[in-house]
Amino acid sequence: MRHLTPALAAALLTLAAGSAARAEEGMWTFDNFPIARANATLGTNIDQAWLDRVRLSSVKFGGCSAGIVSAEGLVMTNNHCVATCVANLSTQAVNYAETGFTPRTREEERKCPGGTAEILTDITDVTERMHAAGAGLEGQAFTRARDAEAGRIEQDACGGDAGKRCQVVTLYRGGQFKLYTYKKYSDVRLAFAPEDRAATFGGDLDNFSFPRFAIDAAFIRLYENDAPAATPTHFVWNASRPVEGTPVFVSGSPGATQRLLTQDQLFTIRDVVLPMDQLLASELRGRLIRFSEESEENAFIAMDPIVGLENTYKRGLGRMRALVDPGFMAMKAEQEADFRARAEAGAGDADPWTTLSAAQPIARELYPAMALLEGGTGMGTTPVAGGSQLFSWARTLVRGAQERAKPSAERLPEYADSRLSSVQSGLFAERPVYPGLEQVRMEWWLSKTREWLTVDDPRVRGLLGQESPEQLSARLIEGTTLADPAVRRALWEGGLAAVEASQDPLIQYLLSVQDETRAIRSEWEEKVQAPTDRASEQLAALRFQTYGDAVYPDATGTLRLTYGRIEGTDVPGQRWGPFTTFAGLWDRATGAPPFDVAPKLLAARGRIDGDTVMNMAVSSDTIGGSSGSPVVNATGEILGANFDSTVLTQRNAYGYDVNVNRSVIVTTGAVTTALRDVYGMDGLVAELGVR
Repeated sequence: MRHLTPALAAALLTLAAGSAARAEEGMWTFDNFPIARANATLGTNIDQAWLDRVRLSSVKFGGCSAGIVSAEGLVMTNNHCVATCVANLSTQAVNYAETGFTPRTREEERKCPGGTAEILTDITDVTERMHAAGAGLEGQAFTRARDAEAGRIEQDACGGDAGKRCQVVTLYRGGQFKLYTYKKYSDVRLAFAPEDRAATFGGDLDNFSFPRFAIDAAFIRLYENDAPAATPTHFVWNASRPVEGTPVFVSGSPGATQRLLTQDQLFTIRDVVLPMDQLLASELRGRLIRFSEESEENAFIAMDPIVGLENTYKRGLGRMRALVDPGFMAMKAEQEADFRARAEAGAGDADPWTTLSAAQPIARELYPAMALLEGGTGMGTTPVAGGSQLFSWARTLVRGAQERAKPSAERLPEYADSRLSSVQSGLFAERPVYPGLEQVRMEWWLSKTREWLTVDDPRVRGLLGQESPEQLSARLIEGTTLADPAVRRALWEGGLAAVEASQDPLIQYLLSVQDETRAIRSEWEEKVQAPTDRASEQLAALRFQTYGDAVYPDATGTLRLTYGRIEGTDVPGQRWGPFTTFAGLWDRATGAPPFDVAPKLLAARGRIDGDTVMNMAVSSDTIGGSSGSPVVNATGEILGANFDSTVLTQRNAYGYDVNVNRSVIVTTGAVTTALRDVYGMDGLVAELGVR
């Protein structure tokens, strides 16, 4: 790291990260956390040992974050992070979303189908190997060489150890590469979830807003060898009333930010990616709502998917508002101009800005086909096949069989030897499948693909043949047997011969469309991804030359630490203090959805202290994926879990704004009240050390 004065480092951080001047800014990696700066800002005294304890107490759970809170594998996350598990364990007759899941003994804790949890144990720099792998290469050769080297690094480090996962993580858009090694738990069991209405009070109207009145918390437990895992390193539970101004740290795995993108790249997201994603999400939401209204069974089936889709749509809305805000974009332009002026003196013959600018017309042209046919652009959220689980399994079986017939270094990266264990875990999981919902998703995808790519596009003809979206989706979903995990296992273990011999219509369909889907992926990698990655690597080098590594990388779905204080805001559209209470919940309730209090929670009103803080706002730097992140104080005690942010905060994807950025936290006090006074979870209360 270059030696910079604290004042210069803070100034450069502002320019490099592309956001307002504020010490709390940054989703920092644990191997480059600015300890001295955080202590100076907050008046704390954390050290490396504190960081290590926080890292080893933090958990990645699916697409969410979580924190270990006992020595026996107990982990707190958000209720919405276990919603899929709850749905998978529920039936219409026994719907845990309505009743809550409240096991009185550990024997009653139930395994989340396909659930995995991971703890980051080690970080190793592999930048030199990754840069060497792509040296002198262009286009798809560059992309594939990098992917192959990442697979080799992961395989060398983890081999076939099912209890570990290794991942080569790209940081600074290719400026650095780190090998992250995780302790992996494949047996994750649900230990508690409240009534869904307790966690989602206010529904979509309150989503991405504050004040909030939600007990959006749940507990899972990590198991090894059919017994609770030993977790001696964990957060200490602190259910005391929070105090305004308290310094806090948020440890989690934020999904993705795009703060290091150039203006031209942001314009592509603003003009092409977000409008398309928002339109498609809006229509899929409408179709799912219509489906849910057809019967009580359909309402049960569609509840979790609708909530997730509404969340995605509202997040996109907030991001769109940021990119059409003249003031925000002017700030981004000014910061880029300043960086470019400082960096060009050392750029030599490299001109990454021009390369990235030249790639944008191609990205704009290819994005709709890539998003709809293949996915994985890293830019948008459009789900391939509408998020159909059956389609996903079929594609994994077909692609997996085709790719495993090749040497690991020549495969698509997701099927490298180092990643097959995770692929199999998802493929073999016993999850309920609802054909009606699957058909809605497939029908939506086929119709939207035809609409966006046009009827005359040969790829559309390859997808549909002579059938309509309605006919094809019905035939494929009604005829497939892939809902049976034994069928999926047999096809996977049988390899390419078994897959090609299968008469399953969905398998045969996926085999028939590989030319179309693989072609758009290859074109995207050749014309967009490779030049973008190469130019981004050059930009990163210039950034390091200009600022050193006193800047943080974009979020990548890997563990980060951010910090701030418990505080409200006072800007137009966001004028409120830092806390809400149970008394505020009773006052807000109307008895009609979505402001109806969950039955068991309402019944316990007389046992609850109305002054108990339910939710609080903090100025930490978070983004989607931070859900469930433990919020801890300077002594390592857990004070709550992040579960949301505000609509205005969604601009955080592109730059931190102190005036609007607030994370929304469910407090440990509210969770303790729910466990003890509402749901009678005395065993968990004792395990947390509450007296």
